[in-house]
Amino acid sequence: MPPPVKPYQPYAALHEGPNGAGDQRPTAMQILHDEGLLEGGALVGKTFLITGCSSGLGTETARALYATGADVFMTVRPNKATKGDEILRAIKKSVPQGKGKLELVLMDLSSPPSVRGAADDFLKKSRSLNVLICNAGVMMCPMSLTTEGFEMHMASNHFGHFLLFQLLKETLLASATLKDSSRVVIVSSAGHRFSPIRFDDMSFSRDGYNPILAYGQSKTANIYMASSIERHFGHRKLHALSVHPGVILDTDLPRHQTNDSLDSDFNMEELLPLMKSIPQGAATQVWAATARHFNDRGGSYVADCGECGTFEEGASVAAAGYGPHAYDEQAEEKLWRLSCEALAIAIE
Repeated sequence: MPPPVKPYQPYAALHEGPNGAGDQRPTAMQILHDEGLLEGGALVGKTFLITGCSSGLGTETARALYATGADVFMTVRPNKATKGDEILRAIKKSVPQGKGKLELVLMDLSSPPSVRGAADDFLKKSRSLNVLICNAGVMMCPMSLTTEGFEMHMASNHFGHFLLFQLLKETLLASATLKDSSRVVIVSSAGHRFSPIRFDDMSFSRDGYNPILAYGQSKTANIYMASSIERHFGHRKLHALSVHPGVILDTDLPRHQTNDSLDSDFNMEELLPLMKSIPQGAATQVWAATARHFNDRGGSYVADCGECGTFEEGASVAAAGYGPHAYDEQAEEKLWRLSCEALAIAIE
């Protein structure tokens, strides 16, 4: 999908002159308040499925959406089931106005059998799905291949979510109405600018492993997946968006990096003012999932609770803005078909 000609940026003023976590930039709850979704169970009867809810942005996204009265399903890895139960209880305690279901689904995104089992489990628990939020991910992890031969970043960040979407696609389509479209929100990153899709060496078997390129490739794949969903299904009231949440280090995502490696890979002094709290970091994906602006459109790459323009050369590595390879219909379709073939999914 082509980028928007005139990006919609309703929160641009609040993102001017950032001053670090907890500054004037909006939180997920503020977004819902502004959309009028925190009063009277505004989203009772709507169903959200959020991946990666054992900590950080996933947990906060679930907490915020539960406050709307919606049914919220949270995926956690099987080895995080106990922690997931604790988070579930904590959310219910902190959001007494929640009226919907709040349940766990166990899933390891790097394992296609686990993803298939999770989709089956979800469909036994819910007949509808209005919004799928693909939040889970890994970053800068050591080189490893899955049983299927996928490099771990692509396995967890792209192929797992691609398979989950395909398994839930018909439910998303069936849940859409003339008034309310269904949505897929995929958490990408400004890191997509580190690398396009390496179609000739996706698993780094030829050139040697580079975790920054591996992460960047997977984040580009997230943008391509959202654009492809919009192109294939937008006319059927199923829209998709990709999201850069911002710089949030107080999550499990950078767990494979030490303070020294963060300092060597990035200019941390430059990033400090841009850093967001977890509630602020969850704001953009909650905005993408609920904003009325996207009831009849999608395909955008969004950050700072607004649609992005192109990345400006010389800006911070974490600044909003999409890279030159972010919108490429030929590459998007190539990845779509490759992903279908790799996961034994019929190509429509």
